Amino acid sequence: MASDESIMQEAIRLVGEGISVTFPVNGRSMLPFIVGGEDSVVLEKPETLKVGDVVLAQVEGGRYVVHRIVCLDGDAVTLMGDGNLAGREHCLLADVRARATHVVGKGGKRRSLDSLGSRLAAKIWYAVLPFRRWLLAIYRRIPI
Repeated sequence: MASDESIMQEAIRLVGEGISVTFPVNGRSMLPFIVGGEDSVVLEKPETLKVGDVVLAQVEGGRYVVHRIVCLDGDAVTLMGDGNLAGREHCLLADVRARATHVVGKGGKRRSLDSLGSRLAAKIWYAVLPFRRWLLAIYRRIPI
């Protein structure tokens, strides 16, 4: 059986060759836009990156995260999960392995992360960061 690390490396290799890869996500760090354990993301080769993009990046300690770019400063990238309250990760542009273009939800339904609506929702979500704790608490109690 392949290890998680070998699966990750194979996905990164394929993306680097220009092949789109649908990859499952875990955890709650991208709530409410990506639900860990239920959703997958479509990963593609990162041609150009901008603030607001959701990426797969290798951060401090060698771990991989699927988080949103909140700041680009030269080669320095700052990432933050949509479900995080304060934590941020840092890496270099060279550590960004893929850009997520779509979320694949239950039943295979695809949602673009690049649509105007998705980008606007993410901007609003970042703007309400001081209230995110309470909004996430409400979200987690609503049956979907």
